[in-house]
Amino acid sequence: MLPRWTVSLEGGPRRVNHAAVIVNHRIFMFGGYCMGEDYNKLRPIDTYALNTYSYRWCKISSNQKDNDEIPFMRYGHAAVAIGEVAYLWGGRNDSEGACNKLYCFDTDNLHWTKVKVQGNCPGARDGHAMCVVNGNIFMFGGFEELAEQFSNEMYMLDVSTMTWVFITEMKTQEGKPANWRDFHTLTSSGDMIYVFGGREDLNGLLYTRHEVYDNTLKVFCTRRKKWFEPVHTDSKRPVGRRSHSAFVYKGCLYIFGGYNSIYNKHFNDLWKFDPETSRWSEVKTLGKSPQARRRQCACLFEDRLFIFGGTSPSETGVMSHLLGNDVLLDHNDTHILDFCPSLKTLCMLSILKHDLNQSWLPAPIRWEIKMMVTPNSLTTSET
Repeated sequence: MLPRWTVSLEGGPRRVNHAAVIVNHRIFMFGGYCMGEDYNKLRPIDTYALNTYSYRWCKISSNQKDNDEIPFMRYGHAAVAIGEVAYLWGGRNDSEGACNKLYCFDTDNLHWTKVKVQGNCPGARDGHAMCVVNGNIFMFGGFEELAEQFSNEMYMLDVSTMTWVFITEMKTQEGKPANWRDFHTLTSSGDMIYVFGGREDLNGLLYTRHEVYDNTLKVFCTRRKKWFEPVHTDSKRPVGRRSHSAFVYKGCLYIFGGYNSIYNKHFNDLWKFDPETSRWSEVKTLGKSPQARRRQCACLFEDRLFIFGGTSPSETGVMSHLLGNDVLLDHNDTHILDFCPSLKTLCMLSILKHDLNQSWLPAPIRWEIKMMVTPNSLTTSET
């Protein structure tokens, strides 16, 4: 069965370059950018939550009085979840620049805490990526503010002691690390970490506006501390890109969307890498896919992928004519790709497609159908 796009709703948070985690049945989204907002003003980061059953977004209000414990509003940061706690690191805004403080967000009591860390802490940056392997946080790449250069450093945060370890300098590391880059993805599966995409430069770690978009997949084995490239048995693979989304489903790596400045092209394609065969394949889907975009967030919950936010070129029409073809419009939409839609889901989609009478259906089914088509209206109440 082909994956099917089942839900497409407007009215959520309008955000670009945000970060998000999934905890139980809720998605927590932190920060991000939106055209027209003031990022010179220092203020606590925005936090939103999505109920993955009702598809409702809400803004979470904080009663914390000590703003020093709350990260400032930012974009280009990264977040991961371990148990009930979300960890946020890095990112920047226009007044404070980049940050290298670690914050944790308790999703039960909705409380922020600045974490005291030790060890070799990474330099402040944005455009990096993080993932979790065996309960520890791994961070790779990004653009370092003080050094004014791309990074290809791999760090690990030992969560049990809150100690940063600089893996790149370890003598036990083998193989050639992934190149210097930012706005790539870092995705874990078992002991393996996949690094794909991102923006590189012909001059290596220095940014000279000679951008490179490599589509080589690099893998880091955390157990053996070894970098390697899978042997591709098929030449077809996704075009290099940055600001895309990546996730692992049933042992395979997937990527969605992104942008390539050389082609000046945004993507909404879906690709799968199977580590058993070392082959890439483009995934065909049913239903209407989201508009091509970059800098969106994607979270996988059970068999459903939630994609929200991001930015796209303005579509052909009045706005495009008035503002120009290169104008980007930020999204406040939420889309769901169901990899294994149930018979109930398929029936509800058929009812909507053919505008069938719903009065005879049980109330819970009518409620589910209503939620599938009702745009969001943000509130400050909890999900």
